[in-house]
Amino acid sequence: MPDCHTRVASAPRLISWNITLRCPLKCTHCYAKAGEHESVGVLSTDEALAVIDQIRDVGTPVVVLSGGEPLMREDLCTIARYGTDRGLPMVMGTSGYLLDRSMAQKLRDAGIRTVAVSIDSADPAVHDSFRGVSGAWERAVQAIRNCREAGIGVQINMTIMRPSAGDVDSVVELGKDLGVFDYQVFFPVPTGRAQDSAPLDPWEYEDVIRQVLLKYRNTDVRLRPTCAPQFRRIAEELGIGDQAWGRGCIAGISYCRIYADGAITPCPYLPVSAGNLRTTSFSKIWYQSPVFSVLRNPDLLTGKCGVCEYRTICGGCRARAYRGTEAVLHRWCDGLLQPGAIAGELCSEDPWCPYEPGGMA
Repeated sequence: MPDCHTRVASAPRLISWNITLRCPLKCTHCYAKAGEHESVGVLSTDEALAVIDQIRDVGTPVVVLSGGEPLMREDLCTIARYGTDRGLPMVMGTSGYLLDRSMAQKLRDAGIRTVAVSIDSADPAVHDSFRGVSGAWERAVQAIRNCREAGIGVQINMTIMRPSAGDVDSVVELGKDLGVFDYQVFFPVPTGRAQDSAPLDPWEYEDVIRQVLLKYRNTDVRLRPTCAPQFRRIAEELGIGDQAWGRGCIAGISYCRIYADGAITPCPYLPVSAGNLRTTSFSKIWYQSPVFSVLRNPDLLTGKCGVCEYRTICGGCRARAYRGTEAVLHRWCDGLLQPGAIAGELCSEDPWCPYEPGGMA
């Protein structure tokens, strides 16, 4: 590993946890290849509760129960209730396919504060084609209604499968009609089932980011582009700021992912294991993992990212940088690798960012 120049790390602010890899849908862009079969070695209920205790030892980050489809895990509410009782803000990410009124009430009683429901298009046919199951859109919309009726906060997560600001606008308008004003707009990273998707045009997506930031500035819509850290540069160029945004890429800095078997990675799209909770404590992994130490040091960035004037607020997508140009040309699957296999690749330039830094001159 390169010299990590170890720095004092802050406690995590956000943790995404794949508590299951089972899912009733067949989403074309699923990074985890979730489906009808469970992950090998998935954490048991007792192990999951022990993970909650370990997380609580380092602070009170927001814990996102995700999947697969988290509602397919029978002990979901047990895990959520335990985290809530330990003082952790517990939220959930879901397709909404299984979230009926009864389940919404159970989630509220378990202390789930917010549910993020995935809607990729305001057009039911388009959404269902991405999700691989007819009727998925209708169920997602009803899930939002069910959550709001139960008094649970709602966020809409949208994955942009084609570079169109109009698609974002239509989803936001749909959401506003449902009483939703919080949105995360995901820019797909070609992992899992998305590995065979058509290459993305960085310039087209830059234009989408620019249009979306301009349209929703100074509005009641709270929108954050995700998996496109260059949005911070674009926002700076436009004179747009939001203290809630934080750094563009937060992988390993204020955020990490817990995989179904207890492995910890910097983010869901960066399949590099920093350790496993079955053998190492969360605290030790978070504060001492060489993988995280590297990601927290902007001085180790190389290529364009290393000389970019926006490197401290953007950082480049570390998942795309992980394989260099292969992230665009060849892509990879979600098999977890050990840190010794990646060396300096974590610090490479983001091949999806077309910006030429002033330091390159």
